[in-house]
Amino acid sequence: MIYTEMTRRAMQIAFEAHKDQVDKSGLPYIYHPIHLAEQMQDETTVCVALLHDVVEDTDISIEALAAQGFPSDVMTALKSMTHDPAVPYMEYVAVIKNDPIARAVKLADLRHNSDLTRLTKVDEDAKNRCERYLAAIAFLEA
Repeated sequence: MIYTEMTRRAMQIAFEAHKDQVDKSGLPYIYHPIHLAEQMQDETTVCVALLHDVVEDTDISIEALAAQGFPSDVMTALKSMTHDPAVPYMEYVAVIKNDPIARAVKLADLRHNSDLTRLTKVDEDAKNRCERYLAAIAFLEA
């Protein structure tokens, strides 16, 4: 992890946003964005990794994050990574492919979410999600 004023701010926002959430196996959700952030190579991708699910999974808006002073490259990547349910999944992934910052974080996100060993129960929904994520990985890597 890279520790700067900006990454610390992103970490605090992510922690507060996700503090009452758990993942599909019951673990604190914050472990997921931290896991991604630890794989990133620079300040910008660390911030995007930490914040990648904040807008999508909490009541914090993209405007509220922008008001925290994050630079435009962070905000552009976060906008790309926030999936509008009205947009088909692979169209959403295609937008991410064009943004190198979002692409790096999304690949780490998809790999982590495809790790079925994280789950206490692997059902058909989990297998279907994993198939969709593996297809997205292949698309982003092509």
